[in-house]
Amino acid sequence: MKKLLFTLGTILLSGSLLAQTFNDDFESYTLGSMIAATSDTWETWTSPNGGADDVAVTNNEAHSGSQSLYFSSTAANGGPADVVLPFPEEINVGQFNLDMWFYINPGAGAYFNLQETGVIGTSWAADVYFVDGTAQFTSGGSLLLECEYPEGSWFQLGMHNDMSTNTWDILINGNSQGTYANSATQIASMDIFPLQGNQFYVDDVSYSFEPYTLGNTNGAAVSINNINSGLAGQQATPSVTIRNLGTQAITSFDLNLAYNGSNLSETISGVNIPSLAFYTVDFSQSLTLAAGLNPASATISNINGAASDDDATDDTKTIDINPIVPAPYKAVVAEEATGTWCPWCVRGTVFMEELSNRYDGYFIGIAVHNEDPMVVTNYDSAIGGYISGYPSGLVDRGTEYDPSQFEIPFLERIQVSPKAIIENGASFDAASGVLSISASTTFLENVTGDYRIACVITEDGLSGTTSDWAQANAYAGGSNGDMGGYENLPNPVPAAQMVYDHVARFISPSFTGQPNAFAGAQMSGNTTTHNFTADVPDSWNLSNIHIICMVIGPDGVIDNATSTTFSEAETNGFLAGNLVLGTTELHSFENGITLFPNPASDRLMVKIDQQSNQQTTLRLTDAYGKTIEERAYNNLSSKTIFPIELDGLSQGMYFIQVIQNDRTFTKSFIKE
Repeated sequence: MKKLLFTLGTILLSGSLLAQTFNDDFESYTLGSMIAATSDTWETWTSPNGGADDVAVTNNEAHSGSQSLYFSSTAANGGPADVVLPFPEEINVGQFNLDMWFYINPGAGAYFNLQETGVIGTSWAADVYFVDGTAQFTSGGSLLLECEYPEGSWFQLGMHNDMSTNTWDILINGNSQGTYANSATQIASMDIFPLQGNQFYVDDVSYSFEPYTLGNTNGAAVSINNINSGLAGQQATPSVTIRNLGTQAITSFDLNLAYNGSNLSETISGVNIPSLAFYTVDFSQSLTLAAGLNPASATISNINGAASDDDATDDTKTIDINPIVPAPYKAVVAEEATGTWCPWCVRGTVFMEELSNRYDGYFIGIAVHNEDPMVVTNYDSAIGGYISGYPSGLVDRGTEYDPSQFEIPFLERIQVSPKAIIENGASFDAASGVLSISASTTFLENVTGDYRIACVITEDGLSGTTSDWAQANAYAGGSNGDMGGYENLPNPVPAAQMVYDHVARFISPSFTGQPNAFAGAQMSGNTTTHNFTADVPDSWNLSNIHIICMVIGPDGVIDNATSTTFSEAETNGFLAGNLVLGTTELHSFENGITLFPNPASDRLMVKIDQQSNQQTTLRLTDAYGKTIEERAYNNLSSKTIFPIELDGLSQGMYFIQVIQNDRTFTKSFIKE
């Protein structure tokens, strides 16, 4: 039964608002009816009256009574169900409590978000993901809180938000799982949208709202920023956001931040902060993030020269800081599929840059371009088989993520102890234009299996003058929300205004790496050096390149990587070792190899348009590098065609490797 109750009270927002409560247990609807089409409160993303994204009331599961809503999706982009519950107004002050019951099928997951403004699709205030028993609360791509939830049984999720002081309290079955301050300070609606693979029920949705009464002079510390996420041992420069919760403007105040034995202070004067406005203070000093759980407290005082204000209870904001402790020697690789033609790919540009700065030395970003002047064909073709669209990407070659969500898997992977470490070396022959790279890999534990080595070169500061260097921009004008300043740029952004960083320029020997690069079982302490050569065009700026060498495990996941500037690698010195591949050899070799048909059902044909008296090996592997079949041939004649029988293989992606001495060419194909 749905109820909407109003009680006396007012609140200063964009207008005036009464205290309200709402609840819906879905018992009053006809079984099978579409919720938005029959409700005067629920809507869908596309229409207040429902449509193709509406969802039906079901009686398969229920927390109370016999009816609930069921959400599921098998689509790569989620949906089509997309149901919205508008809140009374755009709420940015007062106490707002949202409670709802979930039943999430084991291993299936769930998702919903809170929209920041009344115009849905403009800005997301919070994204909530339920994956394998872990609920993740994020905003703007940053992970703010994690907690556990029960799979395969009903549980109550609560989001109890003091919007005045920006305190978000998360509850599971009535028990607080922690609080956080959100980068978004306003909420307007809830959107329930199943992602691919989600299967979940929702029941007993309710919210309550209590307005807030402003004092005369009242400054509140509402969030501590820039130190509440990070890695132990990193330097971080904090900022604190305060809010004027009084009717009188704030013109001066003092601010103190205490953390792990350090105290930072700032005196602010000559400002004019109106009622309900926020003001962020960037501290001039930095702190070292300490391992372990430690509180950080920010206190505002001396407001407008007075000893106290009208409400001392909100003068201090305290949060618990528990930075991630990275595994020794570990770095994480994020490969973003992008292109100048892709209007949403500026999202990847913004988040790649943000994470590279925030986790410098730990986060290795690679922008793999598609169908634009920066494309590296073999890299682009290979990553295309692992993603469903643009922008998208992989973190250590794991699950596909939107670049705005890279931080979550990064923080998971940075804690995984690597089995190997790599040191890059380099030398450059200016006369020939050949860059020689050495990757010396030392194993930290005993391993077996097909461990591989690969090398990538990226370059920063790329720009061009022709129209294909212009960046399509879906965020132009701000209708799709803020995006690192791109909301203030046109669509497309002219080439003259674009500079591209982290751009992949070279990969060797292939996306999947050199097969069996480390002969046999490796013992802890074993060191092997591999060499790569790259022809450096005049257009490259060696001062702007990064050399990235990575070890790939038998499961296809990147175990570890290292990134150095050319100068750093040159200082380390080039070491001679096992030659992997040179750029010129690769191009001439790969141009003579064709797979057809692709996709293939019963038989794949491998055409090698090359005459050679060297032994040539054809290896068929699965997506994880496991060898399915291998054949060796001698004395190839021109235009030799080899049939590969595919009977017995399940549908999916596979790879053909053509190997001649130190040269390996890898190409993917799809088995239908």
